[in-house]
This record gives sequence, structure tokens and C-alpha cells, in this order.
Amino acid sequence: MKIYTKTGDNGTTSLVGGERVSKTDPRLEAYGTVDELNSYIGWLRSMPTSRKDVIDPMLYDIQQKLFVIGGALATPLEKREKFKLIITESDVHQLENNIDELSQGLPQEHAFILPGGNQTIALCHVCRTVCRRLERRILALPQDQKTDLFLLQYVNRLSDFMYILSKNVHFYDKINVFLWKSQ
Repeated sequence: MKIYTKTGDNGTTSLVGGERVSKTDPRLEAYGTVDELNSYIGWLRSMPTSRKDVIDPMLYDIQQKLFVIGGALATPLEKREKFKLIITESDVHQLENNIDELSQGLPQEHAFILPGGNQTIALCHVCRTVCRRLERRILALPQDQKTDLFLLQYVNRLSDFMYILSKNVHFYDKINVFLWKSQ
């Protein structure tokens, strides 16, 4: 089986269900950003940290959910349940529980944290910012392509997760935090 189909050579691609759309369609921008985020999370999973045993299962679950989100964004609303492309309230709660678990024992910061410290922490911030862009891409979809509430909540919480994950790695790996200093 060949990987190339040549069906996209004219600048179009198929959504789930067969509808052909331009590769510049807002839905592709949205689920392409999901794919980008998932790739960065895969990279993040390969990075060293003393908390790998705690963090890696959380990131693996997030990657699984991102495939659901990408599939949902590529599928018309009325067909998402049929293909089990749904993010549930339970998924949102699980992510919130992970945020709470990673937050326990962390010092309170009262200033903006500058991205960096080491490559793992910097990559957490890359994931956070790509996630914020994903949220904007979803919100920019036309009204007839809007997504369900829990999917949007999940993406919103996911950027919070990435922020707390960066703080967690700072703390447990004993990496200095650099705070923004206003002029």
C-alpha cells in the first residue's frame, strides 16, 4: 500500500464522511493545530525529568484525547457520536484532577514566570502556547461547525495543565524559576 494518494494535489482534502474541503479550511487549521500539539507532547514525553513516572501517564492520556479532539474537529457535528469522537465531562474532570495533583505542594508565584529553565520546562510552555492557539482556532470556527462544550473546556484546561506541569518540573527538578520583572 502506498502512503500517497494524490487526492490532495489540487489543494483539497477529505473530512470524515467524505466532504472535500480546501486545505485552508478553518477546520483543518483547528485539527492541524491539534496534531502539532500532540507532536510537541510526544517530544515532551521524551524529555528528562525526575517526575517521569507521574507525568508520563498523564501525557499519554492527553495524547489519546487529542486524537479524539482532532477526529471530532474533522467530523460533522451530527456524526461525532457515531464515531465515538466525544470529549466528556468526565474527561474534563480527570484533567482537573491531574492539575490538582501536580499543584500540590508547589510554591505560590505572584508574578509571571518566564518560559525556560531547562528544555523540558521550555517545551511545557511551547505546549501551553500551542494549546492556547488551538483554543482560538476552535472558537474561530463558523457557527455551523462549532464544537461541544466539553471539548472546548478540555482544551482550555489543557493549557492550565501545561502551565502547572512546567511549575511542577521547576520545583521537583530543582530548576530556578525566572520571574518577569516589570519596568
